[in-house]
Amino acid sequence: MTTPATDDRPHEVTERRLHPVTPLRRAWAPVAVLIGWALHDPDQAQRQLARLTTTTLLLALAVLVPAAALYGFLTWWYTHFAVTDTELRIRTGLLFRRTAHIRLERIQAVDVTQPLLARVAGVAKLKLDVIGTDKKDELAFLGEKEARALRAELLARAAGFAPETAHQVGEAPARQLLRVPPRVLAVSLLLTGATWGTLAAAVVVPPVLWLVTGSVWTVLAVGLPLLGAAGASSVGRFVAEYDWTVSDSPDGLRIDRGLLDRVHETVPPGRVQTVRIVEPLLWRRWASPGPDGSGSGGGWVRVELDVAGSSNSLLVPVAPREVAESIVARVLPGVTVPPRASLSRPPRRAGRCVPLWWRGYGFGASDAVFAARHGLLRRSLALVPHAKVQSVRLTQGPWQRLWGLTDVHVDTGANKTVTARLRDAQEAREILHDQAERSRTGRRDALPDRWMA
Repeated sequence: MTTPATDDRPHEVTERRLHPVTPLRRAWAPVAVLIGWALHDPDQAQRQLARLTTTTLLLALAVLVPAAALYGFLTWWYTHFAVTDTELRIRTGLLFRRTAHIRLERIQAVDVTQPLLARVAGVAKLKLDVIGTDKKDELAFLGEKEARALRAELLARAAGFAPETAHQVGEAPARQLLRVPPRVLAVSLLLTGATWGTLAAAVVVPPVLWLVTGSVWTVLAVGLPLLGAAGASSVGRFVAEYDWTVSDSPDGLRIDRGLLDRVHETVPPGRVQTVRIVEPLLWRRWASPGPDGSGSGGGWVRVELDVAGSSNSLLVPVAPREVAESIVARVLPGVTVPPRASLSRPPRRAGRCVPLWWRGYGFGASDAVFAARHGLLRRSLALVPHAKVQSVRLTQGPWQRLWGLTDVHVDTGANKTVTARLRDAQEAREILHDQAERSRTGRRDALPDRWMA
């Protein structure tokens, strides 16, 4: 009896190219170099242009445009990507070759972004968050449908689906949890102190400089950056956070946002190290209407994240507190946000170190998280799951030592620190011991970080 021979040869890997519109994007590189040189030394650029005749300019354009087009075409032609059984390979480079081997099991997020012109052209950019790398690898550009299909395939492969079935999985279904109305976003920005502070500086400082110096260039050099900062803190944030939508899916929480540039991000499951609930002063009396039109109470809050190896740092730009807490419960399963009254303040002698502001500090620890609060005008509550704590340490300056006070620092896997400030020295030593034990048991009992669990 003979057994049929099995084919142990590796599956053939098909390399693919980016969308044909990509050369138009890359053709701008030589032109950008010239523009950068002109902006760096405008006087020299103006003198050089004055020496050129019309014929010379036309000849230069006749050479530059085809050269830029050829550069864009060749960089596109020599860029390939392929998905194998274990990795995503990206080969780039015209003169200097570069091949990136991205292990599928190390992919923690795949984001789809569409700048304004890309939306017009019907293409999208794929950005990959990979564990252990600071810079995102990207594929720019792909057709919009192809980008979403490739994202679904990569996440399916990362979740452990077989290569022959990964194509059939498709994009995981999603259920909308929150959508921030544009009116609520605009009002929240108007109620933010940073917006009015930068705007006031942009209005007041330039006239003062004009009266003092009488120099237009000094006024422009200071006034334009201030106006830019005011725009970034209000208009820029409104454009970036417009139509912010949070949805729940098996591959994590999805975030869709953007007025001009549309961004489709994913909060990686199991990679969130810290959640911060921020409550500015003027947001505390506001509440958005619920689905039935009634106010939901509790004021507005902003939810920020520290994610290991990812640039995703914002979960909710503005939402009623109870809605934000329900979303936090999905990011940190089993975690209940502790009420403000349950956090213990430092002892009264902490006022000797930080007058008045010591009242804004607080600390609490549950079976799931280490919680620390700070701020009187802009309150911030940080929640660190015990399993994400990398180290715990105490610090004590000479003035704190005099009054028997100590700071407790908790370091996380995102290279960030959460501090319980001005605790009694004996209490701080107990916190150190208890937190070390909670972290040890938390890591032992934590579920593995997997996609589509």
